Amino acid sequence: MNAKERRAAGAHYTTEKNILKVIQPLFLDELRAEFERLKNRKDNSRRVELQRFQKRLGELTFFDPACGCGNFLIIAYREMRELEIEVIRELRAYSTDEAQQELDASELSLVNVDQFYGIEIGEFPARIAETAMWMMDHIMNSRLSLEFGQTYVRIPLRKSPHILHGDALEVDWTTLLPPAKCSYVFGNPPFIGAKFQSDEQRAQVRGIAKLGKTGGTLDYVTAWFIKAGDYVKGCKASIGFVSTNSICQGEQVAQLWPILFDRCKLEIAFAHRTFAWGSDARGKAHVHVVIIGLSKANAAPKVRRLFSYIDINGDPQESQHGAISPYLFDATNLANPHVVVKEIKHPLSDLPKLVFGNMPNDGGFLILDVEEKQSLLNEGAIFAPYIRRLVGAKDFLNGLERYCLWLNNADLSIIGQSKIIKERISNVRTYREKSTRAATKALAAYPSNFGEIRHTGEPYILLPRHSSERREYMPIGFFDGHAIAHDSCLFAPSAGKYFFGIISSRMHMSWLSQMGGRIKSDYRYSIGLVYNTFPMPQATEAQLAKLEPLAQAILDARASHTGSTLSDLYDPDLMPSNLRKAHNALDRAVDRLYRKSGFASDAERVEHLLGMYEKIVVPLTAPEKKKKI
Repeated sequence: MNAKERRAAGAHYTTEKNILKVIQPLFLDELRAEFERLKNRKDNSRRVELQRFQKRLGELTFFDPACGCGNFLIIAYREMRELEIEVIRELRAYSTDEAQQELDASELSLVNVDQFYGIEIGEFPARIAETAMWMMDHIMNSRLSLEFGQTYVRIPLRKSPHILHGDALEVDWTTLLPPAKCSYVFGNPPFIGAKFQSDEQRAQVRGIAKLGKTGGTLDYVTAWFIKAGDYVKGCKASIGFVSTNSICQGEQVAQLWPILFDRCKLEIAFAHRTFAWGSDARGKAHVHVVIIGLSKANAAPKVRRLFSYIDINGDPQESQHGAISPYLFDATNLANPHVVVKEIKHPLSDLPKLVFGNMPNDGGFLILDVEEKQSLLNEGAIFAPYIRRLVGAKDFLNGLERYCLWLNNADLSIIGQSKIIKERISNVRTYREKSTRAATKALAAYPSNFGEIRHTGEPYILLPRHSSERREYMPIGFFDGHAIAHDSCLFAPSAGKYFFGIISSRMHMSWLSQMGGRIKSDYRYSIGLVYNTFPMPQATEAQLAKLEPLAQAILDARASHTGSTLSDLYDPDLMPSNLRKAHNALDRAVDRLYRKSGFASDAERVEHLLGMYEKIVVPLTAPEKKKKI
């Protein structure tokens, strides 16, 4: 496929290394552990149990409902045949029966291609998958021949892999493989974000998710999770899928996971936290993914495996837990491991109100660059009061200067003297009148004003709505009441330095990185989902006041690097030592407000915050007791 075709289909090639990350914890590790246990038995039942084990290998079934050219099926088949060869070797090596030792290897091999099932929307890849399975069968037959010194071929081909050409979201999976006969569902379903889906794809997701009138904002991959969950309801099959990490952060968590937990009765059995998807020839990734293993709730393992990446391009470290949350953190200490964070209208904690910046919706005619500002001032100094600095996210982070015409309650007798202002107002009216959006058309009656105005005239703290994933901290800053915050930012009027300290901390950044949405992989700050849900520490005013000098130290460190933009200062490779030390000091102080012992990692911070969130929210959502009449 070319790049355009891949994007439309949401297709991503899966390397063997990443396939093994799915199938090893899904079934292979457990099967190998069982084989090792049986191999080390010393009793008389050892041989019989090994034979039963091999028989079970030949009865397991494997289903990839987005199989493409069959990568997952091919590797899974190879691994199953490798394991079976080891079992056969063990049976023959310890047999005292010479006839048994000389038995034809072909009669001992039970694992075959007809145990493997797949669905693929493209006819050509579906046929490739089928052919590739036979090719792998031939390769493994050759290995079997070398192992036992016998020529072994399965010719004629009496058994076939079951590869169905069709749209997996439209096909009834039970007609291909009845759930009761399925052992494992796995694969790498298509990755297509909610905003990039075709109308047909969006309708498919909404029809499967059944979230009601709003339809939700689920990525395409979620449809496979939900359909697989519905498919395994009546059986014991386990699921292992690769997905973009968007399903474990931001707004999608509250939409998807209650379906999987409550409707489908599933539990997270294992997971790989975010890592970089190395899928092209150079091993470079353009997407960050997770791997999720799901088991039926009544058959979920007591120990859940979690693989975490210090370096998203490196190898994972495994930890084991009693429960894993949908955010892929240890949920052992949560009363409800399934707790999800939902968007709300007002802060749960004692935080100042945070609002969107002011939206021009003007076609650019109310905005001035430095030269345009000067041209207007050349018309007359009387126009200076109507020129304000405009601060957008890019302006703030990159030290750029932009200005705007701020004509709210302007003296008409003055602005009417400016040819520039009158022309710009006329252009705004025309721009809005031509809009196909009713709300914008209505604004044509007020062409001298921004489309949405939230400015209060008070000093404020400004937060960019988007920030690079590379930054360890999201830069925020103070502004006086004269500068106008653009709608690419959020702002908190009259917020003080303690607030600056909390929002600038690792604690808050950890919450943002997990609860915020993403633009590509960059952070997207949400008022309802990140800010309003953020649990504040149980601290006194005096304790919070101690953050103020630490916040000032950050501002002073920034100011000491004149000529450097915030984008430069917060580049992790360039961050000055005095700024980093100032942030570290603030982080330690904020951490101690939450827990005296502090935190060793962002994962610990999020786990603690989730526990706090749960304690705040559960009493609010608990049913009220009926009063006696």
